[in-house]
Amino acid sequence: MIITQTPFRMSFFGGGTDIEKYFKVNGGSVISTTFDKYCYVTVRHLPRFFDYKTHLTYSKMEYVNSYDEINHPAIREAMRMLDMHELRLTYESDLPAKSGLGTSSSFAVGMLNAFYAIKGKYADKRKLANEAIYLERVLCNETGGWQDQIAASYGGLNRINFSANGYDVVPIIISPERKAELNNNLMMFFTGFTRFSSEVQRVNAQDDSRKKIDMLRQMQKLVNNAEKILVDKAIDLDDFGKLLDETWRLKRQTGSAVSTDSIDALYNRGITAGALGGKLLGAGGGGYLIFYVQPAKQEQVKKAMSDLMYIPFTFEDAGTKVIHYTPESYNPVG
Repeated sequence: MIITQTPFRMSFFGGGTDIEKYFKVNGGSVISTTFDKYCYVTVRHLPRFFDYKTHLTYSKMEYVNSYDEINHPAIREAMRMLDMHELRLTYESDLPAKSGLGTSSSFAVGMLNAFYAIKGKYADKRKLANEAIYLERVLCNETGGWQDQIAASYGGLNRINFSANGYDVVPIIISPERKAELNNNLMMFFTGFTRFSSEVQRVNAQDDSRKKIDMLRQMQKLVNNAEKILVDKAIDLDDFGKLLDETWRLKRQTGSAVSTDSIDALYNRGITAGALGGKLLGAGGGGYLIFYVQPAKQEQVKKAMSDLMYIPFTFEDAGTKVIHYTPESYNPVG
């Protein structure tokens, strides 16, 4: 039996510049971190006592005998890609899916990690990220960027740079005290709205206007400013919060599905209550709002957002990992 634990991510700056069609021409950069909310994938070989060969449990349950019978696209294509057979797979999560935290990509990474482990093979973080990108973007033909799979694989607070040659993961070097201060100044709230990121991305991808490209380029430039704020102790960390507000106002102009009147109203409520800045996490349309709030103002913001669920969190650095490993002897039939 194998159990993997894979973190979710929050993206601060540069979201949208990680889409291949954009960064192959313009380059791209994002700053993101993973935090202590996870998805868990349990995999074992199914005993041959049943009238089905594979049992899958996620938000639904499936009992199947062949790849073609599997409804879940990522599971179906991952099993086919790695030649997996006779499995019992269970997915569990600390937070709901379709919420802007890269949950589907975290699942893809964690599932691939579990599949390699049950085969007795080691897959490093880059291999897992690359294969999760290929699984979601090519085999499943889902619209979206590359940052989620990379963040889930590597973990930590990173700048991820994209180019025609691929990507590089650059850890942001920040003192433990400053990193803790950043963590303590961020507040996350669940809007209650969920959506499929790929659907939001598909709607937004229809707009290839010069204005959208200009907005993405401006967002890309903010990545340098944000990194400088984080690593330079002489700069007031509150500037990070103000920059979040700037990138969110740009992000809202990159697609019609990024925000809604309801989300705008929630965001403005947080700012009015004392947040210096914030943004909606993920592609847009729903999910989680993150605010940068000085400690003295946090109770005011929490009160103003009292109709939403407040989610405390702590940054994490490990990325996907196998947390339980019991080797199995498995002999394929035939």
